[in-house]
Parts: sequence; structure tokens; C-alpha cells
Amino acid sequence: MKPVATGREILFQPRGIPPLGASVSLALQHLVAMIVGCVTPPIIIAGAVGLSPADQVLLIQASLVMSAVSTLLQLFPIGKYFGSGLPVILGVSFAYVPSMQAIAASGGGIGAVAGAMLVGGIVAVLVGLFVRKIRLLFPSVITGTVVFTIGLSLYPTAINYMAGGTANTAEAVAAQGLPEAMVYGSWQNWAIAAFTLAVVLLLTNHGRGICKLASILLGILAGYAVAFAAGMVDLSGVTGAGWFSLPRPVPFGVTFELSGCVALGLLFAINSIQAIGDFTATTVGGMDREPTTRELQGGIVAYGVSNVITALLGGLPTATYSQNVGIVATNKVVNRWVFALTGAFLLLAGVVPKFSAALTTIPQCVLGGATVAVFSTIAMTGMKLIAAEGITARNTTIVGLSAALGVGISQASAALAQFPEAVTTIFGKSPVVIATLMAVFLNLVLPKEEK
Repeated sequence: MKPVATGREILFQPRGIPPLGASVSLALQHLVAMIVGCVTPPIIIAGAVGLSPADQVLLIQASLVMSAVSTLLQLFPIGKYFGSGLPVILGVSFAYVPSMQAIAASGGGIGAVAGAMLVGGIVAVLVGLFVRKIRLLFPSVITGTVVFTIGLSLYPTAINYMAGGTANTAEAVAAQGLPEAMVYGSWQNWAIAAFTLAVVLLLTNHGRGICKLASILLGILAGYAVAFAAGMVDLSGVTGAGWFSLPRPVPFGVTFELSGCVALGLLFAINSIQAIGDFTATTVGGMDREPTTRELQGGIVAYGVSNVITALLGGLPTATYSQNVGIVATNKVVNRWVFALTGAFLLLAGVVPKFSAALTTIPQCVLGGATVAVFSTIAMTGMKLIAAEGITARNTTIVGLSAALGVGISQASAALAQFPEAVTTIFGKSPVVIATLMAVFLNLVLPKEEK
């Protein structure tokens, strides 16, 4: 029999109640690593849709609450095939942002995003049930190409945010009584964005401990302080927000648009396969073993179902967070109660409207300065996945041609002007769909290289 672990030793085992002090500090470490990535997509999509301040708060609230619920469903499995039981954190994913922006631009709004999420969640459940066969279609060169393309597709969003946000025209700023410094493209926006980015880079490359881990968060706080001093922060929405509120069912409605459902459905299938990589990295890095088939199936099925629930509560799509996987691989802490505490902190943040309202006051130039570093990391993560299979002539063709067609067509979407609008929405608005389909096709038809 193995000796019973006591005290801090329990932190390195999945079960057991660890010391409260150590658990709280470790949970906060996970929270700091993911909170910015969790709230930024809702802010971006709210801006793209043109939501009112009150609806922005609702979107952020629902996304935070469902990130917590999705995490807890993974930690505490229900039955045999619902939940992985692995120490993972789920949060709102940047992977869906380009496609959600395209759906929003088509006039469908958050309701169309919710409808596409419902379809995508069902797709993820099917992938989970048949994961053994489906995963063969998505080797590292495919998932790497997709992640790389996602990173590339997010760069224009970051640059527009650094410049102050395209919605902040001179007329719009004047109408709202905002400072002239907030006009899109002003030198003040660029200066604050550059300052924020500089702080992030300094802490990322020279910081230690929590300063390095929370470099994005600290960079935003530094940029926020400068923007506040420049009179670019409006706190009126925070004073009017309540202290407690629960998400309500279908706050933005649900509509189904074929093009949006196809685009998000494909992304959910890809992210389901990508989750296998995070589950595997978690067990290998923290437990010195491979994940079981049951853990993979349960994890992906729960991922799909939780996103169906998220859609009905007005949140945005969630996925496993690789940065938290990296923490597990580093400190080897796998006790599920540590991760449950992180989920509890997320839940608490989600039910406090004042917290969500405060997040909406962050100037777009500050977000742009911080997220451009995040998006570059996403692109380089894709390159690492690609490099894991080797930079061969075959893989170079798959990656280069897929990314070229995906990004090229999305940047010149008018090239599809003679096609039906649905075709343009699926293939011309986000580079991820074409890049994925092309990568899968090329991987199937190009002859394998002899080793």
C-alpha cells in the first residue's frame, strides 16, 4: 500500500483536501494567468456588435460564470463519460474571435453567435464520442497550422485597438463627450499602447515569480493608470452597476445562420482535438502518464455540453487554457481542489456586476498594447506544434499554402463578391476555415515522405 499523503504532499495528488493557505495562493496564480485572456474576447466582441454598456456587462458576466462552471464540470466528472477529472482550467477562447466577429458583422449579433455555439457544442460532443477515429485527421501539423492562422488573423484586431478602436471616430468621440485623445489613430492612443506593451515585454523577459506570470495583467494595470491620469477612463458605468446578479437565460436571443453554424462547428471540432493536446500535456507534465481514453472522451463531451449551456446563458465559447497547463507542468500541483478554488474565484467575479463593469472601462489602446503580445504568442504556439513534426518540404507546403489562402482571401474578401453571401461569411471573413480545410485536404492527398 502507498503511504497516505499529508500536508503539502496532497497538493501533488489529484484527491485529498490540501492546506487552505497553499491552495488559495496556487489558485490565485492560476487565476492571474488566465483572467485577462478570459475577459478580453467578450470586450472585443461587444465592441464589434456595438452592445450597450449594460449588455457588455451581461456578456462578460455570463462568460466568467460559465468559465467557472465549465472548469468545475471537468474537475468533478458526472458518470463515466462526462468530465475528464483532470486538473485543467477553461476560459473564453481567442480561437473563436475571428469567426464571431464575422458572424457579428453579418448582422446576426450575439444571438447568431449563440446559435452557432449550440451547433458547435453538439459537434464537440460527437467528436468526443468518436475521438479515437477523428483525431487521426488532425496531426500536429494541422492543429499547428490552425493555431498559427488564428494568431495571424487576430493581429488586425490588436492594431486597431492600439490605435483606439475603429468605433472611436472624431464624430463619435465628440458626441459622447469623450477626450479628443481617444480619437482613433491619435498619438495619445499609440503612446499608451506602446507603454503598455513595453511593460508587458519587460516583465515577460526580466520579471520573476508572480511578476513574470502576471505580466499581461500588470501591463494592463500600468497602462490603465496612465490612461486614467490622461482622463481617458469613464467610471460612470461602474457606479451604476449592482453588487450581485446572476446570468439570465437567453439574454441576447438565439438565431441560426447556416454560414455561422458551419464556421463555428468546424472550429469546435478543431478545438476538441486541440484539447487532447492540453489534456495530454497536463497528465504528462503533472502526473507522468498519458491520459486514458475515458478521460479524453469525458473531457471533450463535457467541453461540448458546457458550451451548449454557455450559449443559452449568453456567454462566449470556452476552451482549455494552455497557460494553466504550463503552470501544472512547472509546479506539478494537480490537486483538483486548487483548481476548484480558481473556478470559485471566477464564479465570484462573474456574479459581481461592478467587477464586469470595471473591465469595460479599460481603454481600447491599453487592451491593444497587451493583447498584441498575447496574439503573437498564439501564432508562435502554432509554429511550435508545426516544428514538432519537422519543417519538411511536405509540411512547409501544407502550412504555407493553407495560411496563404486563408489569410489572403480574408484580407481580400471582395474577391468572393460574386458568390452567395453565405459563402463569403464562411470562407471570406475568417481565415481559419479555409486554412483548416486546406490543411486537412493537403495532408490527405500529399504523399507521405519517406523516413
